[in-house]
Amino acid sequence: MKSMERTIHLPHVFIDPLSSVRLRAVDGTAASVNLPLVGWRGKQYKNEIRSAHDDANAAHAIDEMSPNFHDDSRWYRGMCHGSTYSVRILVTGGAGFIGSRFVEYMLRHHSDYDVTVLDKLTYAGNTDNLKSVWDNPRFRFIHGDICSGETVRVAMTGHSHVINFAAETHVDRSILDSGDFVRTDVEGTRVLLEEARRTGLERYLQVSTDEVYGDMAAPSRALEDTSLRPRSPYSASKAGGDLLVGAYHMTYNVPTLITRGSNTYGPYQYPEKLIPLFITNALSGLPLPIYGDGLQVRDWLHVDDHCAGIATVLERGRPGEIYNLGAGNERVNLGIIEHIVQLTGCDPALMRHIPDRPGHDRRYALDTKKAAALGWQPGVIFEDGLERTLKWYDENRQWWERIKSGTFPDFYRQQYKGLEQGALDD
Repeated sequence: MKSMERTIHLPHVFIDPLSSVRLRAVDGTAASVNLPLVGWRGKQYKNEIRSAHDDANAAHAIDEMSPNFHDDSRWYRGMCHGSTYSVRILVTGGAGFIGSRFVEYMLRHHSDYDVTVLDKLTYAGNTDNLKSVWDNPRFRFIHGDICSGETVRVAMTGHSHVINFAAETHVDRSILDSGDFVRTDVEGTRVLLEEARRTGLERYLQVSTDEVYGDMAAPSRALEDTSLRPRSPYSASKAGGDLLVGAYHMTYNVPTLITRGSNTYGPYQYPEKLIPLFITNALSGLPLPIYGDGLQVRDWLHVDDHCAGIATVLERGRPGEIYNLGAGNERVNLGIIEHIVQLTGCDPALMRHIPDRPGHDRRYALDTKKAAALGWQPGVIFEDGLERTLKWYDENRQWWERIKSGTFPDFYRQQYKGLEQGALDD
């Protein structure tokens, strides 16, 4: 018997006209489904279809095929035009750690803001990070790559502000392969700036890092005009993006801003960075590998304070300027690890010193008076923030256990031969 074909449409969404997906439902019926991306998880696709049309067959097919949506499709969620909100901001990389917390912060603190996230959903991007805002009528999600000019053109349409969190950010991964870092952190930034120049944004804010200043000998602190001395492929790619941002302001008068934040920690941080890695390894009874002597110094900024700082610069910063965001919480890595051991009650014998990584900066430190002059001050005491962070990871094991049971261990087997898990601090 010849199969029938039907089309399922979900109303009130903008669908990329280049996208198409054809599924075969369990009853053998072919279906073309116009479905906005809500992440690759089948349960979400299923709920969208069932709530709209109660089509259980197509929902079942989508549930089975959802990973292919993540890899091969470009679907837009809720790209509704004619927004009644006064400020529309586009947050690139908004499904990552700091980006997702910033989205939540802006929607919570600004009832007149409308927020769109553009995210490629690489290994560190996770729509679970956005679950608290997913059903907010002022939130939209677009699955796409900032290196695609067409994707950026569509995503930026109708927005007055862009905040770019999208980046490859992990030092050790950049040492293994720098290609993705240069592509995203430099070329992706250029694509965004080109579209910002074309459309005439009110504000473009680049989220950067203190690592672009390189190693800082005590007691000096980097000012915003301190020379850039990046020493890893990651920090070099971020410095390259920063230089492009400055050039587009000077050459094309794009109203740009740059924030350079210190080491950030808090809930939803991908467990390859020092604090979440050591917390989750300690909770799991896994080794706690320590680079070199463990006496590297970092300034630790809670993600809530970091988001507040970015928001302050976005609203009050002067175009063309750079603002350092740090908390003044300088801590030795080894001391943090010992504190995590104490808080979790894990066996101190899990601490293992391993060879230091190439070009490992000894100390980062920022002078933040310029941001303070805008009215921003960090408020989270490090020890309190660390305990709150540990509590979150302890109570949300499903979030990180799923990550660490997937492709996550592959990197560590390559980076740390002979150890199950590795340790990173940047």
